[in-house]
Amino acid sequence: MTHFPLRRLGRAAFGLLTLLAVSGPAQAIDITAVTSPGGIKAWLVEDHSNPVIALNIRFTLGSADDPAGKAGAARLLAATVDEGAGELDSSAFQAALKDQSISLGFRAGMDATHATVMTLTDTSADAFRLFRLALTQPRFDREPVQRMRQQLLAAAQRKDRDPSSQARRLWWRAAFPDHPYGRSRDGTVDGLTAVTVDDLKALHAGGLTRDGLTVSAVGDITPARLAAVLDDLFGALPAGRQLPPVTSTPPRTTGQVYVKTENIPQAQVVFGHAGIDTADPDWFGAAILMEIMSGGFGSRLMTEVREKRGLAYGVSAGLAPLDHSALVIGGTATRNDRVADSLAIIRAEWRRMAEHGPSPAEIADAKAAIIGGYALGLTDSPAIARRLTGLQSLGLPISYFEDRPARINAVTADDLRRIAKRLFQGDKLTIAVVGEPVGVTATDSLPALN
Repeated sequence: MTHFPLRRLGRAAFGLLTLLAVSGPAQAIDITAVTSPGGIKAWLVEDHSNPVIALNIRFTLGSADDPAGKAGAARLLAATVDEGAGELDSSAFQAALKDQSISLGFRAGMDATHATVMTLTDTSADAFRLFRLALTQPRFDREPVQRMRQQLLAAAQRKDRDPSSQARRLWWRAAFPDHPYGRSRDGTVDGLTAVTVDDLKALHAGGLTRDGLTVSAVGDITPARLAAVLDDLFGALPAGRQLPPVTSTPPRTTGQVYVKTENIPQAQVVFGHAGIDTADPDWFGAAILMEIMSGGFGSRLMTEVREKRGLAYGVSAGLAPLDHSALVIGGTATRNDRVADSLAIIRAEWRRMAEHGPSPAEIADAKAAIIGGYALGLTDSPAIARRLTGLQSLGLPISYFEDRPARINAVTADDLRRIAKRLFQGDKLTIAVVGEPVGVTATDSLPALN
């Protein structure tokens, strides 16, 4: 049973992606690169002040790998892989975790499955043994598979009725009509029902591999012990993925407007277009610009949409770098009679930034906020481990923490004006609305959401 809540990729996630990629520490974090005898790599923040070890692991297996017609397969795999392993059935496996206060869980997202282990040093040998069993010998017994399937089905049915989930699904389906990103990452009723145990076994064998494996560790463990643990945990996994490759593609965003009519008092809006990848030299500049555009209270969108006009309680947007695409994506919710005005303001701010760029004061404030904001997210060992895994998956170097302030400050006003023209593509801002928006005309027919 996964110890992660079932989450959606919403506005909070957009902000997290940006924070993950551009924030920096208020104090130094000493990271050690560890390589096992078998060649498995990890980042380690060694801390012996408390007898706790946290691992965060990323596998390149996500909902984009779901078999055709079986949306939700990766989610079901993540929910069941620790529901019994080896000689331990589900009850015995969960009891073994509980008896020693071990936290172990899996969560599948769009591009990846994340696993976490949290253990006391004294029980770490058992924690690692149980984690290895889940990775290498999951049972997939009928009862826990059906139990977790029912939980995911209930969640999928709730999201089918939820207007904000509908708006997100509509936008992604429109932006990626012929790509796995356009499928429901949470699963559909038909897809989850169709997933078999053989499907789970195939995804497990083909996707939980050393290919693309990312590992981070924080806490009471030495580099030497971590090196041994890496081989013990992951050495027996297949070396390469045995699943069809997922192609990289830009979103198909050409300024379309989609409206799904629902009789609800507050319309849900998602908007976005192609973004900039973390490997792009303009990444840091793009992050500064998005901080100015949508970095919270005082940002351009919040000032113009909420504070000056009271059109919506909140509006946000951010960079979303994915394994196979890169986006600028955002959202808001407002009364149906205010949707048209809200969209007009958002489009106007897109144009203003592209045409004129940011002011010197905005640049200074954004850089200060980005450089100074990192410590807010690093509250405990699991949070640090999660951040390290995120940085590794984004392809950022181990020196990132030290280099980041200088790299942010090196971005000039001229750079930002140039990047703004590239990033803010007002004519390509594609919009999905669920509700009964007054004065908003759909330009395209609705894509099939399933």
